[in-house]
Amino acid sequence: MFKTTLRIAAVAGLVIAGSAAAYAANPEVGGAPMYANKNIIENAVNSKDHTTLVAAVKAAGLVETLEGKGPFTVFAPTNEAFDMLPKGTVDDLLKPENKDKLAKILTCHVVGVDATSEMIGKMIKDDGGIHPVKTVGGCVLQAKMDGDKITLTDENGTVANVTIADVKQSNGEIHVIDHVLLPKM
Repeated sequence: MFKTTLRIAAVAGLVIAGSAAAYAANPEVGGAPMYANKNIIENAVNSKDHTTLVAAVKAAGLVETLEGKGPFTVFAPTNEAFDMLPKGTVDDLLKPENKDKLAKILTCHVVGVDATSEMIGKMIKDDGGIHPVKTVGGCVLQAKMDGDKITLTDENGTVANVTIADVKQSNGEIHVIDHVLLPKM
């Protein structure tokens, strides 16, 4: 039941919509199909909901890394998530002199394993309701369940909801989230 519900949520972004059969096809993110035989970057550049993230990955010099073998799990904030940051933050981060800061923020959204929602859910359950997730950027996120949805809390207390889970890539997984997660600064 848990596995089926999360897969349904992965396709529709809502626990109450979608179907297990639709999950087997190429899920759509940002209006574009995501292909399991393409890497994270090859898919992300087609999502109209992730243009800010793609621009940030390019500005931070992380394209080659996320095109690499992996495995990676990327918690991918939408454009709307970036828009929630204070006015001017994204423009400031995209400046060349802030490349290291931007890279730190982005790598706090990446885990060096292929972690499906089923795997994350099991770890949360095994850890008594909260599972610490160490990112490649050195941040520690707290993964919890909110009903059938996974939430991630950053080091500042910001909570991001996984809105689309288990978008399979050739080098890992993408889980779409609704907030930008920031390191403690």
